[in-house]
Amino acid sequence: MTAIAIDAGTTTIKVVGYADDGEELAVSRRPTQVTRPRPRWAEQDMSEVWAAVADAVREVVAALPDAPDMVAVTAQGDGAWLVDDRGRPTGPAVLWNDGRATDQVAAWERDGVAQEAFRISGSRLSAGMPNAVLAWLRANDPDRVDRSAHLLTCGGWLHLKLTGEAAVDESDASAPFMDIRQRDWSDRLFELYDLRETRRLLPELRDDDNRVTALGDSAAAETGLPAGIPVVMAPYDICATAIGAGAVTAGQACCILGTTLATEVITDTVVTDEPVGITVTLGVPGRYLRAFPTMSGGDVLEWGAGMLGLTSVTDLMDLAARGAPDAAGVRFVPYLSPAGERAPFFDPTARGSLSGLSLEADREDVARALLEGVTMTIRDCLAAAPGSPDGLALCGGGTRSDFWMRLIADVTGLPVTIPATAEVGARGAWLTGLVATGREPDFPTAAARHVRVAATYRPDRKAFDDFSGRYADFLRLRELARPLWTHGRGTRSTGGADA
Repeated sequence: MTAIAIDAGTTTIKVVGYADDGEELAVSRRPTQVTRPRPRWAEQDMSEVWAAVADAVREVVAALPDAPDMVAVTAQGDGAWLVDDRGRPTGPAVLWNDGRATDQVAAWERDGVAQEAFRISGSRLSAGMPNAVLAWLRANDPDRVDRSAHLLTCGGWLHLKLTGEAAVDESDASAPFMDIRQRDWSDRLFELYDLRETRRLLPELRDDDNRVTALGDSAAAETGLPAGIPVVMAPYDICATAIGAGAVTAGQACCILGTTLATEVITDTVVTDEPVGITVTLGVPGRYLRAFPTMSGGDVLEWGAGMLGLTSVTDLMDLAARGAPDAAGVRFVPYLSPAGERAPFFDPTARGSLSGLSLEADREDVARALLEGVTMTIRDCLAAAPGSPDGLALCGGGTRSDFWMRLIADVTGLPVTIPATAEVGARGAWLTGLVATGREPDFPTAAARHVRVAATYRPDRKAFDDFSGRYADFLRLRELARPLWTHGRGTRSTGGADA
């Protein structure tokens, strides 16, 4: 028997076909377009996303030795994927990284709404969350809100197309409308956001025991999948990635090395004291994911590569590997995003800095300092997370650099493992499908059987001690720079020189 897992990311759709033993029999990818019709907007055509998924599924089905008997779905989270009462989009999807509602979130921060909401939901608000998008649409496009019957996420949209049923997985629903402790919609949150009248848009909430629906006839015709097979609504992508990396029990940790560095720790408790990061249900019974998605990740490294005249982040890694062990005293604080930083602290004014420069420093040392500064944010997030993990699973494009993997192990002091598959999110969805359909008894058993490690990097204790001193320097430099973040924030000129 075979099975299929769909991982619908923001820019790429990935579909993987699996054998019973977890072997990847076929992989298909399709690009998806993100449109930006106005500054700070990020949208997708919902029908085009579904068409890309259906096309990729057809390709995988054709490559499998027998017909799949299960399909599991994970996807990008947050945003607003609105449909009418016939399941038709009422406009383009507004994505998780859309910024049109930034002013609304700032108002909630200023008025104390965000802080009270965090104590209920466990998640810091952002402009791309459904509540912020709904508030913006109500003010600027009320007709669309009126025409809509269901507020979905990308995973919910694909589930609707596959099964005809509107629903949302608990992990996707955790922020911003769910009471994370009660694991149900919260009346108080709707009141706080002044969105009581939009509660009608929320679909059925699916928990860990209610993930399976039969594939519909229409979807079967479009995808080539057999009608009636189980469709499993897996947790959304950051949770599925943790599961696919084998992080399914309390105390385990993983980090996704992408545009954002998302450091995640599995916990069995909810802590809402410090309003930073997000807490969502993991998709594993009794477990939560405490995630710290920083703004200081791949974008910073791409910037560094460009500033040093390099053509790629790979070149930056190679250059950094030739730097002095102490980067010739150069230190980097990596808060370069125009939006500041959101984890493990929240400050929209945060800015980066390069210090310790001298005539003895060269390009290799600066490259190493850039990479070390970004890596320090992983340690910073782990320090803010509950518990003390005994290892760190890494996934994402950055895992291709042997030097960076060793650096992360030495900076964090943790053994670092790299999964044997590049499609970690899809594997997490597939594992969820195995448990949901009774093919595996539980997640720890499924992970033990089907998550394989390609490489392990163990920290050098002397290097860790050295980096502990540099981490203390990193924190001091950040605090010294903090008063300057709100001053002299230059903007690129769009006009000509003064006459």
